[in-house]
Order: sequence, then C-alpha cells, then structure tokens
Amino acid sequence: MAENKGMLLAKSVQKHAGRAKEKLLQNLGKVDRTADEIFDEHLTNFNRQHTCATRLQKEFSNYIRCVRAVQNASKSLMDAITEVYESQWTGSEVLYGQTKTIDTQYQQFSYKLADQVLKQLDTYALQFPEMKKKIDKRGRKLVDYDSQRHSFQSLQANAAKRKDDLKVTRGREQLEEAKSTYEVLNSELHDELPALYDSRILFLVTNLQTLFACEQQFHSETSKVYADLEAIVDKLATESQRGSYTLKKINANSNPSSPQQSPVKANLSIVNNVTNGSANANGHTSAQNVLPSARTPSPRPEQQEDDEPSYQNTEVVKAAAAAAAKTPTTNGTASSSAKQELELNGNAGPSVPKENGHQVPEVATESPPLATTNGATTAELPPGVLYRVKATYKYVREDVDELSFEVGDVINVVEYEDPEDQEEGWLMGTKDGTNEKGMFPANFTRPL
Repeated sequence: MAENKGMLLAKSVQKHAGRAKEKLLQNLGKVDRTADEIFDEHLTNFNRQHTCATRLQKEFSNYIRCVRAVQNASKSLMDAITEVYESQWTGSEVLYGQTKTIDTQYQQFSYKLADQVLKQLDTYALQFPEMKKKIDKRGRKLVDYDSQRHSFQSLQANAAKRKDDLKVTRGREQLEEAKSTYEVLNSELHDELPALYDSRILFLVTNLQTLFACEQQFHSETSKVYADLEAIVDKLATESQRGSYTLKKINANSNPSSPQQSPVKANLSIVNNVTNGSANANGHTSAQNVLPSARTPSPRPEQQEDDEPSYQNTEVVKAAAAAAAKTPTTNGTASSSAKQELELNGNAGPSVPKENGHQVPEVATESPPLATTNGATTAELPPGVLYRVKATYKYVREDVDELSFEVGDVINVVEYEDPEDQEEGWLMGTKDGTNEKGMFPANFTRPL
C-alpha cells in the first residue's frame, strides 16, 4: 500500500516537472505551442462575463445590506416621531398605524430582493468556478499533449540511428492518449463556453425585471403612506393656525369663572339662580336637588336655530315646573316664585284664566302617554337608540372619537360601548341617515 502511494506521488511529481519544463521551453520559444484561436475567443468572453457577474453579485449584496440599514434607521426615526406626536393631536392613531406600515413594507422589500434577485444571482455565479476548473484542466492536458508530441518527435528523429522501434511505439501510444484526453475536454468547452456566454442576456433581463418591479412596488406603496402622513401633518398645521389646540389648553387650565359663557350656559345659570332663590325664600328644598348636574362642556356656538330652546333649557324648565307643582298652595293658587321662574325663561306656556284673583286650572285634554327619556320621546325608535336629539348649534369635532354636526341635524343617542368612557355632559350618538358615530356635547342639542 505504501509502495503504491509512493509510486503515485513520484508519478505526480514527474508529471508536474514535465509540465513546468514544457511551459518554460514554450515561453523561451524553444518549442511550439498548439494554438486554438476560437477557444481563445471563448476564453476571453468567459473571463469578461465572470468579472461582470462577480461585481454584480458583490454590489447587489452590499445594496441589500444598505436597504436593511435604511430600514433600521427608518424604524428608529418613526419611533421618535410617534413619541413626539401627541395623542390628542389630529390623526394620531392613523399616524401610529402608518409608521408601522412603513416598517412592514421595508421588511417585504428586503426579503424580495434577497429571495427573488440575489438568490438567482448567486446561482448564476456558481457556474463560473466550476467552468474555471474545467478550463484549467484543459490547459494542463494541452501542455501534456504538447509535451508528448515533442517527445515523440525526438524519438522519431533518433529512431533511424538507434532502431529502437519499441520506444517509438510506446511514445506513439502516449501521444495518442494525451491527444484524446485533451480533445475531449477541448470539444466540451467549445460547446459549453458559448452557451454560458449567451445565457447572460436572459439572466440579466429576468433578474433586472424582478429588481425594478420590486423597487417600483416598494416606492409606490411607501409614497402612498407618506402622502397620508403629509395630509395628517397638514391638517394639524391648519387646526393649529385656527387655535384649536391652544383653546383646548386655555379651557383646561383657566379659571372656570373667567371664560365668557355661551347663551345656553347663561340661560341655565339664570334659571338655577331664580329657582334656588325662590325655593329658599319659601322655606322649601332647593330645585338644585331635583335637577341633574349643570356641569357640561363649554360650548362653542356658531349658529343657533331660530326660536328653538336648547336641550338643557328644556330640561331645567321642566324640572322647575315640577318643583313649583310640589310647592304648597294657598286657596288653589300656585307659588309665585315658580311662576316667576317660568315667566323669566319665556317658557311658561299658555296663560291661566283667573277668577276673583285666583287661578283656575284648565281641564287638560287627555292624550295617549308616550315613553320619554330625558324629555325625548322614545316610541318607535330603531333597536339600540335611546332617544333622538336635534342640533341647536353647529359643532366641529376636536378629536377622532367625537361627532361633528350642523344646526338642525338629527342625532340618535345610543349607549357607550364601555360605561367607563362616559363623560359628564357628553352623549354618544350616530348622525341620522349616516354611519358617523361619536361623542358630542349635550348642550349643543335639544331632545325630540
């Protein structure tokens, strides 16, 4: 076994030494070299193609690394923007969602580049090392063939003198074997090299089409997201110029008695003062104990419907009238303080005929009773609707969970999905005939 290895090693050393000697003689011009101009042209094309593929593979790998770096930088930037953009500002929820969308689009983009472009390029580039090995082997076999050819020529020159036919015969066999080995490899490369060179066009077309399509889709989708983000910021700028967020801050931090009261709150205050004063003067319980809390959101009325009392005024007047009805009377006369309250608000109703200075109650016409909630009729309402109100002021929402409406719009009042979200003085409703739903200030409406 050791002898066989030794023989193989000696043969390999002898072969390498023979090739080195042959190349040296060829370089010095002592012996000729087998020429193949067609193969040389194929080899030139192969080397150029190999260089281009290697560069494209290197640059594209670097490009994907840069895309992923930009993705990380974009994610960090968007995280900072979501922290800076305050939650009460317009479109904050949409902005948070869109920043996550951008990160997802970056992930999909980098994945497509790696899976559909770089992977195909790697497969294409794997052909060149294998082909290079075959070309190198063909070069070694060509040197062996030239070496055997030159040796056989020397044997033929000396055969006439020495008449050593055995060596000539053996030299011819070695020459034929070296020639056959070389020509097989040479023939294969004459077919494979042109085919590989021609394949570059189809590969580049397919690969570049995929690359450009991925780029186009990514930039198209991200441009839509950035357009939405730009619109959100534009709206924030518009509302800021109108003072929406400044007014919010002032209303939240200022003294409650300092802002100018709206007509609705002013009327409500007058009714409460009169009711309290009258009831206390007569030694009876204050009407405030009967009324619901007067704490309501500060309205910003822009236009009031003609001759239509507000929701709060209607409720207060009814409550005051109820309190007056409970006040003890003398000789059938109603309490003067309750009467003054009704007359002060202009909602005292029709005049009551008097007889000998005393009030004579009219006989009420009977009518079928209707179910009411907060003074509003609840009969024949759609499922889920508590009652209906009509807008007496225009209201423009200041947050995404609020409802905007115009004067005269009808709103269906519904329950809050989460009772903990309910705020004093605010109702939840849907604009009649639409799918718009949100919170709205009760003192901008009146019951139907």
